[in-house]
Amino acid sequence: MPNAPPVLLTADASGKITPSAVPAHEDFSEEPLDPFAQPGEEGIEEYDPWEPLNAKVFEFNRQFDRWLLRPVAKGYNFVVPNMVQVGISNFFYNTRVTPRFMNNIFQGKLKGAGIEAGRFVINTTVGIAGFFDVAQRFNLTTPEEDTGQTLGFYGIKPGPYVVLPFLQPYTVRDLVGYVGDIALNPIYWLVLPIIEIGAIPSVIPHYNRLTTSLILITARGTEIVNERSLNLEKFQGVEESTVDLYAAVRNAYLQKRAKAIQE
Repeated sequence: MPNAPPVLLTADASGKITPSAVPAHEDFSEEPLDPFAQPGEEGIEEYDPWEPLNAKVFEFNRQFDRWLLRPVAKGYNFVVPNMVQVGISNFFYNTRVTPRFMNNIFQGKLKGAGIEAGRFVINTTVGIAGFFDVAQRFNLTTPEEDTGQTLGFYGIKPGPYVVLPFLQPYTVRDLVGYVGDIALNPIYWLVLPIIEIGAIPSVIPHYNRLTTSLILITARGTEIVNERSLNLEKFQGVEESTVDLYAAVRNAYLQKRAKAIQE
């Protein structure tokens, strides 16, 4: 599962957009303040032919976050200790090892693939199913790789920027990559089958759709609320201090994805 939440401010399954130092601009009237911009970043082409529709969906996601997701996350944060929240985040991250491992292989990054495999073995065993990130103590870290980055690695252009309800921003290339990451994750055809492969048995039978759906919805909802809870303070004040939040989030996402492909 690439990577999600909070709904309108996260970058991608592969990393989070976080507020950071804002470079000085000589003329604020011509360029809106970008609270996510990294110092020294160069501008990139922002191909957004569907901006009128994207902006409406973005506003819907923003209001969904304001009136539902954030209040629920605050209640969740009050009940669930921070250490448990971090452990839950680690667990879900650990379950997505296969797409990261395979995309390292696809890009010829054998060292990164080895690190991902090592992290999974250590965290699944010593780290109790990934709840504790023990591998980090051994400096087993590597940039996250996903199918969207692999497509970019082989020269596939990003295509139009797109915003969908309840999801983070994407480009068309990254949206295809998001589907690819789901297909690469064996959980979705060995444990909780949403992809049917008749010759491969699964823990929950393919015909038991209701059970599979309930587990997937519960797991996804828990992950979203948990991640939003971990980031409650990170985005406070951003909306009020940004002239054009939509443009700022779009620029931040495109910058982060371009950088991820270059790594």
